[in-house]
Amino acid sequence: MENGRKEDTLEEIMIEHGSDLVRLAYNYVKDKETAKDMVQNTFIKCYENLDEFRYDSSIKTWLYRITINQCKDYLRSWHYRKVQTKEVLDNAIKPLLLTPEDKAIRKSEQEKIKDFIFSLPKNYREVIFLYYYKSLSIGEIAEVAELNTNTVKTRLRRAKQKLKILMEEANVYG
Repeated sequence: MENGRKEDTLEEIMIEHGSDLVRLAYNYVKDKETAKDMVQNTFIKCYENLDEFRYDSSIKTWLYRITINQCKDYLRSWHYRKVQTKEVLDNAIKPLLLTPEDKAIRKSEQEKIKDFIFSLPKNYREVIFLYYYKSLSIGEIAEVAELNTNTVKTRLRRAKQKLKILMEEANVYG
């Protein structure tokens, strides 16, 4: 692929998938600027490897896989261990058009639900995020996370069971 066309293709990919990838990365690294760095690295790898992409999978799942691997590498890195961040996920759940009182109650419940999700082990949190927040299918999650589909189904079922118990104990129903 010639450089001009390759750059145009990358620009289209960045516009279409950039925001989703930043949110995905944020789910892992819990820091907005670090998430943006992870996605920038993803786009660099995308540009470097665009000629070799065979379309065996969709661009979306390929980018998700690269981003997740970038984040996992970062989380294993020395830098992350020295400078861990503790920010809470912003804008994960968009407020519905409700009365101000309903919005306040809903926001409080959603914050509790996010806290419950973040209290889950990373492997459960990952499938919950990809399934419910990114609307990926079981097969797409398996491809992105490089897991067997049955493993994804099991993790999703266990994550939902754990969330249900946590929510029942706290009397929260989202």
